[in-house]
Order: sequence, then C-alpha cells, then structure tokens
Amino acid sequence: MLAARIATRIATRIATRLAPSSESKLCRSLAARRGLLDRVAVTSRAVRSAARPLVWIHAPSVGEGLQARPVAHRWREVHPEWQLAYTYFSPSAERFATSIGADITDYLPFDGRHEADAMLDALQPAVLVFVKLDVWPNLVERATARNIPVVLLSATLAARSGRTGTLARLLLRDAYRALQGVGAIDQASADRLLALGVRPDVLEVTGDTRFDQVWARAQGVDRQQPLLQALASSRPTLVAGSTWPTDEAVLLAAYAGALREGGDQPRPRLIIAPHEPTAAHLAPILGWARSAGLSVATLAEAESDAAAAQRDVIVVDRVGVLGDLYALADVAFVGGGFHAAGLHSVIEPAAFGAPVLFGPGHDMSREAGLLLAAGGARVVRDAGECAAAMGAWLFESATRAVAGAAALALVQRELGATERSVRLVQRLLRERV
Repeated sequence: MLAARIATRIATRIATRLAPSSESKLCRSLAARRGLLDRVAVTSRAVRSAARPLVWIHAPSVGEGLQARPVAHRWREVHPEWQLAYTYFSPSAERFATSIGADITDYLPFDGRHEADAMLDALQPAVLVFVKLDVWPNLVERATARNIPVVLLSATLAARSGRTGTLARLLLRDAYRALQGVGAIDQASADRLLALGVRPDVLEVTGDTRFDQVWARAQGVDRQQPLLQALASSRPTLVAGSTWPTDEAVLLAAYAGALREGGDQPRPRLIIAPHEPTAAHLAPILGWARSAGLSVATLAEAESDAAAAQRDVIVVDRVGVLGDLYALADVAFVGGGFHAAGLHSVIEPAAFGAPVLFGPGHDMSREAGLLLAAGGARVVRDAGECAAAMGAWLFESATRAVAGAAALALVQRELGATERSVRLVQRLLRERV
C-alpha cells in the first residue's frame, strides 16, 4: 500500500508538471495544479488572520458546489467573524467557485500526505467540511492527526454507487470511519454510509441543501426583468433545460406531435436550452424547427425583437439564464434522461411549480424519484409517451395545476437542510471546546 501511494504521488507530480496546454478537462486540471501549494501559501499569508477561525469547505465540482454554497453563505451570516476557504477539484467548478465568496479559493491538490500537510499548514482550519461523498483519505488522516474535526454534509450514497464495491470500501473505510460528523440526505443514504464505515454515533439525517439552494434561487428571480418580460406569453410554455441531442430526438418529435393533437387549443411554445449551446449543437435544432414549419428564433434575436420573442420555438444560445427561464414554464422537460451523463436538476423547475418530464435514465437521481412519487413528474421512454404526457399537461390546465402543486410542495417539504447542516458543525465545534 505504501509503495502504491509513493508511485501515485510521483506519477501525479510528473503529470502536473508535464501536462500540455489543452482545453481537455484532464489537461486543464493538471495545469491548474502547477504551483498550487505555493499559490495557496502566498494567498494565505496575505489574507489569513490568526485571530479568526476558518472553516474549509471542499466540493469537487459544480453539483456538489450547489450543495456547499447555501451552507457557506449561511455560515457567513451567523459567523461573520470566521474566515472561509473553498476548494474544488474539477475545472468545471472554477467559475462557479467565485460565487461562494470565500476568503481563499483554489483547486485541491492531489491526495498526497505532503500536499495535505501543506494545505493544512497554509489554511490552519478549525474544521474541514466535505460535501456529498468525496473524501480524501490522506487529507482526512492528516487533519485528524492535528485534531481538526472532519465533517461530511449532504452525504449521498446511491444504491448503485461505485463506492459500495469491495475495493472502494477497502481503500476508503478508514477515512469514512474517521469522520466526526456526517449529515446524510436521507435514511437510505445513512444506512449505506454505515456500511462504508461511518460510525453511527456521528451520523444523522440533515437533508439535501440543494432544495434550499433552488428555492432561494427561484424566490430571488425578478419576474419584471427585461428577459422574462420579453418572452412572457399567454400561450402555454414548455421550457426544456440542459438537453443533449439524445434528449432532443425525443423531445422535438414529441413537441411536433403535441402540436398536431392540440386542435384549436392555444398553440404551445417551446423554449429549449441545450446543455452545450455551441453553434454545432444549436444548428440542428434551428434546422428542425424550420423544416417542421415552425417559427423559430434564438434567444439573442428574441431579446432584440418583440416579434421574434413570440415565435413557436426559442433556442437559448447562451448559458447562465436557464434558472430564470424556468419561471416561464407551465411544463418543464429536463435533459439527461436519455444521455449517459445522467439527469440534470429536476428540482429547479419544480421550485417554480412546474410539473416535470424526463427520460428513463433517472435512477441515480433521488429528487427525480421523489417527484415521481409525489405526482409532480412523469418519466417518458419515447416520443409517443412524451407527446402524450406533454399534451396532457399543456392542454389540460386543471391536471397541470395539480401536478405543478405537487412538485412545488415536494420542494417545500425538503427545505431546512442548510440550517440543520450548520447546526451539526456548530455542535461539533462546541463539543470540542
């Protein structure tokens, strides 16, 4: 085991130094870690105050970051005297990380003992918080050796997670056993975490902070902003978010089918926000709409032309606006259910009271299961099923209202995880004084 750790450390250091310039995620990740330890040390010397305790939060990517952010912001509110460090692993989280508002923000180095000690020396945290599931064995070991409590929040373990395998359990069991506070999203995850090695005396169910995140986001949307005012319509509106071409093959055919079946009822609109709004991704959607005889515009065109804003299909050609556009949704379609990457966030539209459609690849999404059970969502397996479900909600306002109310109630029922998570950390720190 020691030889393997040494070999891994040497390999990662060499890869970090020699990684070529490239836009690939791997190369960006390696290049960003060049000089990382020195960078964090310099930043810490400039901003770290020995008179103020610091909480260090690590969230690997954007998904985990969305769970970390409400905790970080709430901690700032109740403990303004504290400092905050925030680290992440994936380059995709680099832009998102600025929204945390931490005093120190950077990548997490690879998990070697030297790297862990260097980060702990620089940050001098009073507590180390991991989010969701990702724990780093060497970092946990070195923090524990310094008597720094390690916490896991919004802890999630799906039934089919790779962490449940024999090898993963062997490698990570000591790290999970060393955790001194764990807040699981639900009892099912709590039970699975016990099997990974988490001690029952440190484990409690605190909920999923993503619900607090999306609720706050939905409540903060300005419905009078020019974007939403331009796109407002009395026609039923379907907002499709984070779609991939495999989703669109089903969605677009279903939308065309729903239009044919609508008869003399108000003609529904489609606002579609592809997950990757590149020119290559947008062109087939625009071409499909034109070939189907539908009026179509890009979001940029709709914002500058009132007539374009009322066309049948609006294709969103930039990122960062989907969270606002869901405010226009009578019905939502969330992408990823027909794609290997997995289902995207279904609770974002649910927080606006929109019933949700998605494809069959939802088994790794707890919130999708909750919405289905509550009656606020439907799973569709092909264009025929999608057209039928879409039509039932777009053309039957009473049915849609019941499903939308169920979706909204589910989000509201799950609120409060942020406060419970903050209290868990506070209690742990008080017990150690």
